[in-house]
Amino acid sequence: MWAQLRRGEYAAAYAEARALRARYPGNRDVLFLLAVSLRHLYRFPEALEVLQELEHHHPTYGRVFEERGLCQLARRATESAIAAFSSAVRLNSWLPVSWSALTVLYRKCGRTQEADAAARSCAILEKLPSEIRIAYSLFGDGDIRAAEQRVRHYLLTHSDDIEGLRLLARIAMAHEAPDGAEALLEKVLGLAPGYHAARYEYAVALLTRLKHQRAREELEKLLAIAPENRAYRFTHATVCTRLGDFEQALPEYQKLLSETPEDAELHMALGHSLKTLGRTAEAIESYHAAAAVRPGYGGAYWNLANLKTYRFDAAELEQMIRYEADATTSREDRYHLCFALGKALEDRGEYAQSFHYYERGNALKKEECRYRPDFLENLARLQRATCTAEFFAARRGWGHPDAAPIFIVGLPRAGSTLIEQILASHSEVDGTMELPDIAHLVFDLHDRTRPPDSPRYPGVLAELDRQECARLGEKYLRETCVHRHGRRFFIDKWPNNFRDLGFIHLILPNARIIDARREPMACCFSNFKQLFPPGAGPEFVYSFEDIARYYRMYLDLMRHWDAVLPGKILRIQHEELVTDFPATVHRLLEFCGLKPELACFEFHKTERAVHTASAEQVRRPINRAGLDHWRHFEPWLGPLKDALMGSPGASLDPPTTNTQSGL
Repeated sequence: MWAQLRRGEYAAAYAEARALRARYPGNRDVLFLLAVSLRHLYRFPEALEVLQELEHHHPTYGRVFEERGLCQLARRATESAIAAFSSAVRLNSWLPVSWSALTVLYRKCGRTQEADAAARSCAILEKLPSEIRIAYSLFGDGDIRAAEQRVRHYLLTHSDDIEGLRLLARIAMAHEAPDGAEALLEKVLGLAPGYHAARYEYAVALLTRLKHQRAREELEKLLAIAPENRAYRFTHATVCTRLGDFEQALPEYQKLLSETPEDAELHMALGHSLKTLGRTAEAIESYHAAAAVRPGYGGAYWNLANLKTYRFDAAELEQMIRYEADATTSREDRYHLCFALGKALEDRGEYAQSFHYYERGNALKKEECRYRPDFLENLARLQRATCTAEFFAARRGWGHPDAAPIFIVGLPRAGSTLIEQILASHSEVDGTMELPDIAHLVFDLHDRTRPPDSPRYPGVLAELDRQECARLGEKYLRETCVHRHGRRFFIDKWPNNFRDLGFIHLILPNARIIDARREPMACCFSNFKQLFPPGAGPEFVYSFEDIARYYRMYLDLMRHWDAVLPGKILRIQHEELVTDFPATVHRLLEFCGLKPELACFEFHKTERAVHTASAEQVRRPINRAGLDHWRHFEPWLGPLKDALMGSPGASLDPPTTNTQSGL
């Protein structure tokens, strides 16, 4: 069809596009070609109708609006054309036809400043090689694979082209590979240190990789040059919250909101910070403001539900049900609403309907996840093969001797935040957050060129010598010091560290390790009910099968660590902590080498930032209310129970042992 259009055979192109439309309704390219052929046939009303249909199916496709602008331009509808071209470049800033049209139309209307800005955008695009310009345009339209093929082909002969490298970095981010983006943008900045847009994208990549201090440093370089830039200010405030610097973050969020009070994302960001600080009433106000600014904003409702203590009234519940059922609601808003409805109905005792929404929300969320259980299970097998008792015996005394780190590991929703809060209430312990530093060190040991089924790690641990283990331990301590405030011990509560306890013991042999364990059904179903933040949360939680497989892997690997590192791991069973609180806290403190302090037993009075979903729960005294709450949903949990019972040793009854390690 494109060949027919290029030859000016518009009627033939129209006939073919129309036939294909009947076979492939809603297809983006078919509808677009149909609209283009109708415009060339001067059938503008019909072209606009097709574009309306195309927008309904593909609302973020920039060329829809560019084509609409061309139709309106042909009809001499100047204001409508400007609106359409403006929408086009907002969605895809790499459309030279739209920028060129806007330059002419703005000048025609006397809008000189806007005309000049459009002309500058045109000039930038004109300077780019055509291959890069086309690749950027494809990327802007969501054709990521085609964009990647073009830019990689171009870089074969132009390896130092900064725009090509920058685009490849943006593609890496779209593929959820921020490590690749980080490396590419480092190369760009080495070639062009003054390229501010690339430096900002580099900071975002660092933030995505949870390298908060480095991201902050890059953003502060940018703010020194452009202190009023909103993107720099917002992202800098976000980084500050991740580093616990709310004294900088909160005023910046509030200042940004005073400038743009209709920004729903800003209201949400402020709400998250206030929640972390325990200022719940103010957080609720911010989440309500976000929902008011953007009706149907699923994230706002979910964050209200995720406070765990908030109760929706009947009017809010009815509104949420209506938004979730609306055909125009996006997938992202819909699954946020489903999880919020699940919690709201659970609080009202309507368990059948609650489970319906939890199940629906998980199914929607799982569709966009790329979780691969086989990859993690293979890594666990390799850990058991590499990290044997003989392996550790041959390396006794290696690593950095500092005993400051206290690692709390396990599954999410297993009670780790409660353990953290108890320990962080002690005068000798810094409570930090879920620190990704061990994961970063492990990542650096991987060889990304090797196939996933044959990774370099953990086998590479056998190649490390005494000096390298000590260096890695020292590096971990150095890079985590930004989260510390001078106390003797500090907590690292990254739950996935259970997968790398062999590595941790190798580089930090005197670190304490605490395994937070919870009754399997309670833990796994609690994860099923939890919607985790994008990019930062686990992806195994959105189906019973994946949860059960992950839990089985966790049990098997923890049994291995218990066997090869006897006495090294303290297991804290959540049910024991709740039902026999004083004795369990004494055991916890003794293991960490801490003298008992009253504050640990009155942990709920400790004022500190808590970043996890249990933030509100650990600000209340210990209670048994949630221990068996999963049983309200037992009629629908047969598949989960069957999957868990399929694992040898995965008893559905909590362990009763008080031994230091072992089930």
